[in-house]
Amino acid sequence: MAVAADLKIVDADDRGFDKSFLADVLTGLSEPQKAVPARWFYDHAGSELFEEITTLPEYDPTRTETALLATHGREIARLVGHGQTVVEFGAGSAAKTPLLLREINAAAYVPIDISGEFMRESSKALAAKFPDLPIVSIEANFMKPVSLPASLRDSRKLGFFPGSTIGNMVPGTAVDLLRAMRGTLGDHAHLLIGFDRVKDIARLVAAYDDARGVTARFNLNLLTRINRELDGDIPVDQFRHVARWNADWSRIEMHLEARTDMTFLVSGQPFRMRRGETIHTENSHKYSPDQARLMLQAGGWSPFAQWSDAGENFLVVLAMAETPRSAP
Repeated sequence: MAVAADLKIVDADDRGFDKSFLADVLTGLSEPQKAVPARWFYDHAGSELFEEITTLPEYDPTRTETALLATHGREIARLVGHGQTVVEFGAGSAAKTPLLLREINAAAYVPIDISGEFMRESSKALAAKFPDLPIVSIEANFMKPVSLPASLRDSRKLGFFPGSTIGNMVPGTAVDLLRAMRGTLGDHAHLLIGFDRVKDIARLVAAYDDARGVTARFNLNLLTRINRELDGDIPVDQFRHVARWNADWSRIEMHLEARTDMTFLVSGQPFRMRRGETIHTENSHKYSPDQARLMLQAGGWSPFAQWSDAGENFLVVLAMAETPRSAP
């Protein structure tokens, strides 16, 4: 069995607090519209809750994208070629990854995720399915270019970013991420990426406020993580989950709404919230095919193939790294 090597790129302070997590939380809670970036949902508990979300009847992107990859995997392999190193950004459970690894006969697999423990568990399970596949898991924030192991830097690379995770970011941040991916993967790389499409608003809201309350637990777990990892005393039971459609931005927003006036501490810093005030925790932008292609082009990628389901609910796009030019 191939042994999954691990790399960890996390900067902690002298108390053991993740510096990036702490900075994002303290900055976000100090803003007029309080906010915490969605990437911090994914501690081990949050990752498990998200995997449960993907199985809910109200939430269809995972099922639809998985079906697209299964149906078109052979064509994708023909377009990108065999023997690529697959680099998956935000790998999570890597549930869709075997579909890709088998079709392209991958030379190596590099999952990158901020939730290290959950990723390592997934990598071990994947190593059992692909015993001859070198796996190098990297615990890191992939919002910036990540340095890959020297042994893989000259290999042909296929970036994999499924699940419409790109939709969690405002367009400017999403373009920055695509540029960071371009930096991580290098010249001549390919990128296979999923986009959730615009659809009926009531259906979208239901997908982010499910009847079983799994998404609510996922959202509230962020506060539990802040309390545990950043010495907070946020009264988690005094918040409620809110999901709503923002037509101006073509996105679902998730918020945590204070049920009462309150004060609390995070890492010794005090914060005050009024009843009805919210912490903005996630965006999920929805795209048309033209919008998806334009975003990829802005991020340094040239789309050249795409696949969608019959209901036009989800889009998978294959792009190639653009060659830098000195003039338009």
